[in-house]
Amino acid sequence: MRTPRILVNVLAAALVLAGAAGCVPVEPGSADPRSTTTSAAATESTRLLDQLAVARSGSMAGYSRDRFPHWRKAGKNCDVRDTVLGRDGTGVEVSGCNVVGGRWQSIYDNRVFTDPSDVDIDHMVPLANAWRSGADEWDDTRRGDFANDLTRPQLLAVSASSNRAKGDQDPSTWKPSNRDFWCEYAQDWITVKHYWKLTVTSAEKDALADMLETCP
Repeated sequence: MRTPRILVNVLAAALVLAGAAGCVPVEPGSADPRSTTTSAAATESTRLLDQLAVARSGSMAGYSRDRFPHWRKAGKNCDVRDTVLGRDGTGVEVSGCNVVGGRWQSIYDNRVFTDPSDVDIDHMVPLANAWRSGADEWDDTRRGDFANDLTRPQLLAVSASSNRAKGDQDPSTWKPSNRDFWCEYAQDWITVKHYWKLTVTSAEKDALADMLETCP
């Protein structure tokens, strides 16, 4: 299933191109189809949120980042981190397959970077949060699949400062300073937790529902 974030971005780009060609007449007073698309994605996220099991946050006993093997190799001297940097950047420069330059806009705080060493790859659902919400019962192979998940919106290039401020917190205690990203952040968090069948706390669920209210 395509994630709401990807679906909205693809459809929005198509609408912009069609509009430029004069192919999308909009009648006065009619709804913007882009808003309709975003609203539909938010409705789907609300449906998925309602399906998530609510439970108390589990214990951190036995937790270690080493129990979530990352970053997986993606070529000689290259790994999943390079893959995300290449995907999320513009004008990306590589040496072999290692990313050595480019431009990255951190959607969490709208800061721009040109040095990849200033960019962190954030796990949308932090590894420690996943551990407390069900991943403690997985084996290390499944935890590695989670930590390197490039299919869901689980990995995102952001500023190191925002990633470290977030830590292992869920949306009830940390949200991006860029409020314009709250809708998409909630959608992505829900998509990841739903696919991996992780639980949410009641406070986390309430915070996600509130963030979905910011969707157009």
